[in-house]
Amino acid sequence: MRYADDWCLMVHGTKADAEALRDEIAEVLSTMGLRLSQEKTLITHIEQGLDFLGWRIQRHRKPGTDRCYVYTYPAKKALRAIMAKVKTLCRQVGTNQPLDALLARINPAVRGWCAYFRPGVSFATFSYLRHYLWHTVWRWVRKHPKTGWRKIRRHYGGRGSWWASENRELFNPISVGTTRYRYRGLAILTPWDATG
Repeated sequence: MRYADDWCLMVHGTKADAEALRDEIAEVLSTMGLRLSQEKTLITHIEQGLDFLGWRIQRHRKPGTDRCYVYTYPAKKALRAIMAKVKTLCRQVGTNQPLDALLARINPAVRGWCAYFRPGVSFATFSYLRHYLWHTVWRWVRKHPKTGWRKIRRHYGGRGSWWASENRELFNPISVGTTRYRYRGLAILTPWDATG
């Protein structure tokens, strides 16, 4: 049997309310042979935020207003992970191979990462990742023997100075449009009777 063991519960109340609810949840889980991990269970205020499944969930004031909203955006740890993955791929593909071989490895990894983080406030992170990708590929291309900047630009420059080979272009994270979850409230079907 398999369980989805990562979950987040938000409580409208005090820290004591959250702690009491945690104890009740631990009791219910124990009847199923499960237990809460003490080191992974976190009680925090939404102002401090939390990292959950790669997302940073935190309440911020909306720029230009006095209203506060809960925002979800890629956590720094998740960004560092994709950057490390790209760096590793650049090391695995030798500079004796064509740029197309590198792009064929990098593009699926970055495209999948961006698709996961699409439904959030991710544009700034995608822009940062775009900048990182360009410079990381530049460092890889620069290692080609006896290749000057003009030759590199003529041979590998796609649209403008964005990296491209004969067959593909380096995936551009900001080409992924971001979406936001639409609040549906009671329109979401539930097996529990809301009146009971």
